[in-house]
Parts: sequence; C-alpha cells; structure tokens
Amino acid sequence: MSVSARAHDDRLEEFLEYLSVEKNSSHRTLANYEHAITRFREWLPAKKGWADADPEDFRDYLYRCMRDNLARATVRLHFAALRSFYKFLTRRAGLKSNPVADVLLPKAEKKLPVVLNQKQVIELLEKPFHIVQPKQAPSWAAERDAAILELFYGSGIRLSELAALNVEDFDLHHECIRVFGKGSKERVCPIGSTAAEAIHRYRNAAKVMSGALFLSKLRRRMTTRAISDLFQKYHALCDIPQKASPHKLRHSFATHLLDHGADLRSVQTLLGHASLSTTQIYTHVSIERMKQVYEKSHPRA
Repeated sequence: MSVSARAHDDRLEEFLEYLSVEKNSSHRTLANYEHAITRFREWLPAKKGWADADPEDFRDYLYRCMRDNLARATVRLHFAALRSFYKFLTRRAGLKSNPVADVLLPKAEKKLPVVLNQKQVIELLEKPFHIVQPKQAPSWAAERDAAILELFYGSGIRLSELAALNVEDFDLHHECIRVFGKGSKERVCPIGSTAAEAIHRYRNAAKVMSGALFLSKLRRRMTTRAISDLFQKYHALCDIPQKASPHKLRHSFATHLLDHGADLRSVQTLLGHASLSTTQIYTHVSIERMKQVYEKSHPRA
C-alpha cells in the first residue's frame, strides 16, 4: 500500500468521523490525531495492516520517535492518538485487544510556564498606540490591536477562543464574554473594565455591529495565525527577553491572579481547565516568583 493510499485509509476516516461527530473534538485535535496516526502508518512495514501491529511494533516505534528527538510531549500526544484509535478498533472493527495499551511512555517533562511580569505586560498592552501603523492598515488597527491584547490579558482565554468570538458573545454592561472552549464547552469569563472599554472603542471605530468580533483589513474574521503574528509584532518592539506567544498572556493572567490572592478553583474556572491539576502548575510559578523576590530582597537570603 502506498503512503498516499495509507493516508486515506478507511478505518482512519471512520475514526476521525467518530471523533468529530460523537466526541465533538476540535479541529486541532482531529488534525493532531490524523497526523500522529498517519505518521505511524507510514512507518509500519508495508505488509502489515492495522490489525497486524503488535506491542513490539509500538515499542520499536517509540524508540524511533525518541531517536528522532521528538519532544516528550509530542511523543505522548502521538501515543494518545494511537491508543484512542486502537481502542476504537477494538470496539468497531472486532480487534481482540489494544496493542498500544501497555506500552510504557517517557514521563512528561514538567516545565514551568514562562510568564511576563506586570511591568512587561503594561509595556506590551500600550504598544499599539505608541507606534506608527503601516499605511495599508485600516484606520482602526491600533484600537483593534489594543483590544486584542487587553482581552488576552484581561480574560486569560486561549488564542482559538479569542479568534472565534462574535460580537454577540461580548456583554459590555456586565463586562464579560461568552467563550466556547475545548470540546465546545461554554463558559462566561469576566474581562474587566479596561478590556471592555478597549473592545467598545474598537467596535465604534471599526463599526463592528455583528458577526466576527475581530476583523482583518478586508473585514473578515481574523485567523489565529494573523492574531499570533500581531502579538509577535508588538512583542518584538518591547524590551521583553522571553519568546513571543499569545499564550504567554494566558500564563501571566493566571500567575498574576494567584500572586494577588485568587484561589485555585476560581482560576481553574476562568481558564476553562477540566482538571485542577492542570491549573496547579501556576502555583509552582508563583512560589518560584516569591523565592526570587525573597532572595533578591531579604538581607539574610
């Protein structure tokens, strides 16, 4: 079977349809799972089909992934996709057992998220009004960009969530937004008066009355790529040594809340985390920040 034929395998197509329809998985999850499973299929010897793969094949494939220097998180994602796929095959295709189930994976690396301090955040948020916008940019570009940055930091929402916002999701009176997160789970996020005012100014300037909240110069919904590029543009103009990513403002949002006394459960709800353990990493960041302040400031440190 050729590589192209494998990429359009019927079983894989059935699995992806199952994830989309029955599990309501996001487009990103579908793309990641398809890539992971296709990568394994291309590695598997041509004479073997899905049902012929055994635990030894998966251990060999794991070794290959590690030899290719894939990040541990990537390896774990690939095998999560494969486990889910083979679990599907045991239920829908009569496979007797899941050959991936008992394959031992490398432990996930525990990396603390990199956050911006409050001074760096303020510098970034004020940058759209302190530069000359390109000639081809719409007259309301600065208001839009400021609103995007303020909303990232004011709400802590994900890049995909921000890009998907519609005007109808924004409640100026109550200063909150309705967000559809992973798995299309709905939550309401407070955004604070500064972000709310920034969105209001942008909407008035750009005359955005309905539909997509954040528009490109062609008045189409901004893509996640365009918003990420926008963030990186302003980040590059600031005196911030950390690498650029909109997710840095999400990390900073959570860490600054905890630094100022917010409880962990509330932060979990605001971030839209399904598990409290996911949110707990920010407590470690706050502790590390406190240690740094202590060591820098205490005469006996």
